[in-house]
Amino acid sequence: MLPGTPRTFVGSTTFAIRGPDGEGATSRADDETRLAARILAVPGVEVVSLDTATGVVNVRGTAPVDRADIAAAVAAAGFTLVP
Repeated sequence: MLPGTPRTFVGSTTFAIRGPDGEGATSRADDETRLAARILAVPGVEVVSLDTATGVVNVRGTAPVDRADIAAAVAAAGFTLVP
């Protein structure tokens, strides 16, 4: 996490991503579906909009969302969170 960045957030925030990692034969749509599902499973997350081509993920939470949980979800989907 970047210094000075709060550990949790409520409302909307944007993350930069890179990936997916590995050499799978999945389509961009499959990658985006997998990534969105992982992020939506994080407690407090209500809405995810993403574009893997540009590496931008917008997340809206209605309760405090831990940025470390978002990073773990991104990694579990095969992507990397860019600081």
